[in-house]
Amino acid sequence: MATTDPTAGAAGPASTGVPEAGPAGGHPARWAILAVVCLAELVVVLDNTVLNVAIPSLTSELGATTADVQWMINAYALVQAGLLLGAGSAADRYGRKRMLLAGLVLFGAGSLAAGLAGSSAGLIAARAGMGVGAALLLTTTLAVVMQVFDADERPRAIGIWGAVNALAYAAGPVVGGLVLNHYWWGAVFLINIPVVLVGLVAVAVLVPESRDPRGGRPDLPGTALSVVGTTSVVYAVITGPEHGWTSSGVLVPALFGAAVLAAFARWERRAEHPMLDLELFRSRRFTGAVTGVVLITFGSGGALYLLTQQFQFVRGDSALQAGLNIAPFALTVVLVNFTGTSARLISRLGLPAVIASGMALMAAGLAVVALVGDGGYGGVLCGLVLMGAGCGCANPAIAEAIMGAIPKERAGAGAGVNGTLSELGTGLGVAVLGAVFVSRFGALLPDSVGTSESLPAALAQAPGAAERASVAGAFASGLQTGQLAGAAAVLLGGCVAGLLLGRAVRPVRGGAAGPPASPGAPGAPGAAEAPAVPGSPGER
Repeated sequence: MATTDPTAGAAGPASTGVPEAGPAGGHPARWAILAVVCLAELVVVLDNTVLNVAIPSLTSELGATTADVQWMINAYALVQAGLLLGAGSAADRYGRKRMLLAGLVLFGAGSLAAGLAGSSAGLIAARAGMGVGAALLLTTTLAVVMQVFDADERPRAIGIWGAVNALAYAAGPVVGGLVLNHYWWGAVFLINIPVVLVGLVAVAVLVPESRDPRGGRPDLPGTALSVVGTTSVVYAVITGPEHGWTSSGVLVPALFGAAVLAAFARWERRAEHPMLDLELFRSRRFTGAVTGVVLITFGSGGALYLLTQQFQFVRGDSALQAGLNIAPFALTVVLVNFTGTSARLISRLGLPAVIASGMALMAAGLAVVALVGDGGYGGVLCGLVLMGAGCGCANPAIAEAIMGAIPKERAGAGAGVNGTLSELGTGLGVAVLGAVFVSRFGALLPDSVGTSESLPAALAQAPGAAERASVAGAFASGLQTGQLAGAAAVLLGGCVAGLLLGRAVRPVRGGAAGPPASPGAPGAPGAAEAPAVPGSPGER
């Protein structure tokens, strides 16, 4: 089944200010621009996990409490997730280069303030400021990629962008550990400054300005509603495992956030210049892609969270060792995309087949890790490689499907949707799979131990060696159940996304699709049914 041209059928002119160059139709400096935006993305994603290994230093040097440390970590993710939709819309409206530069400045200023912070409150505030810059950077980097690459090269470019994301996420604890071996905790933030300075110069010189020529007036009410609603929901997801899902501190913000998001949806349907066109959700292509991104991040984020516990509590690894043990997952993602394997598969098989098969492969890897996790590392390594190969193929295909379902001039909004759903999927994966694990663990604990949600606490209550062995077995069984649930979620997502996308790319007239064709080529299915138009007859 052939892929479809992501820009085909977009209503109105797609004037983005990017000059067409040569037969490929991309910007002359597109690969240098990709290197620049990937550098900016690298430091943003790195800071999601780099602080984890600095917790002991923060506790001793700043006198941080457990609650302080949690907010140091969560403030960055919370602000970032809450602003992604608004940041993407702002990039389309005011200029992607301008917002990329603004994001670098804010992220650099926040990094400097964090590195020099002298109190827990100061560090939390600085991390929140970094989150504002991070939201701008994550949306504008992907939006710029959409502008400077044509349909033929875009899958490979998005694959590299996604591979850098995976590499940075996995490298965070490793980089943090290496820096802390030689310097104080503030250095993990100050290393961002040289990268930001280089990025500012490179963006100013290389990246062309582009914006939505029909941006209209700013949708201030929609922006406010999206920020408040998304932030409230993400807060509930982040704090749910700690405070309990039925506690008022979780239920109130969750229900409030849901109500605000419902008001946001209602407003966007009536707004003259909406920041997010809700008609997109009537497109099978878009709906299939967003289903894929939520469930692949749900399964992978939750399963990797459980795997770190498996390495640290069952195998006795340090945080740094656990990070190194998981690194083959990210390295496989990098290999699959930097070699162009994922792009070639997308071109040959089409988006639906690559997403479905990639997510099935990732589910198989998750199942392998779950079933052999208490044995030697060799079995876990095989599972991680399978997970990386599947993720490396499916993720860029999902991003391409989402971005291709949105007119090119609204690329920032598409990047905001992709980023927001990724954050929500990962948070829900950690929360839900963590709850499955805790439930199974608690159900298998021996009566002599009582109830406990952590392995150390349960072991401390165990009266003898036999009970401690039962506790360890219950913990391993809980981890396995949670990981298998994640595998099932990823497999389900692959089936649903593949089915919806497969139906979306079928031609609406002219009979059979015929043999596979190049994306956007004359005679390809994409030319017949133009799936980028939400609500077209072939997509509902």
